[in-house]
Amino acid sequence: MKTKQFVSSVSPKQIGVLLAEDNAKFRNSLKLLLASEEDIKIVGEAKNGLEAVRLAKRLRPDVVVTDLAMPLLNGLQATRQIIEASPTIRVLILSAHPDPEYIKEALLCGASGYLIKQSSILVLPQAVREVYKGNSFFCAPIAKRLRDHCRKVFDDGKLEKTNRPPLVGAL
Repeated sequence: MKTKQFVSSVSPKQIGVLLAEDNAKFRNSLKLLLASEEDIKIVGEAKNGLEAVRLAKRLRPDVVVTDLAMPLLNGLQATRQIIEASPTIRVLILSAHPDPEYIKEALLCGASGYLIKQSSILVLPQAVREVYKGNSFFCAPIAKRLRDHCRKVFDDGKLEKTNRPPLVGAL
């Protein structure tokens, strides 16, 4: 008697990604990098911020990976419009600029993460997965800056103090 083997045709959900980058060569590199990941699928590509907003509204990707410096709408303007139209879409900023003002503005616009282009090849798939899960993701140099800034804010006493009891075993 032969036994039938069933192979599940259900694949795990792929993370739909929209790439928004005006440099076609760099965008193609990002596409090749992400397309090599089994759990990530490129659902669209935009060469400017306006196109990114339109495609995000139409395609409803899980994650938008966007450059900051783009024509028609910059990455910050596009991020704000994408998040306003579809709050469930996560936006990951790619930039050549590690300037704290850009990082601050990106977060205020609703971005879930910020990567420096030079480090993006090393961490982009991981960053896409993390922001898809609802987490934030920052490349190491940005994370260090944010940590240092938080330490300074805590040390300066700028955060409101609570009457919370000390942690057990705290020094």
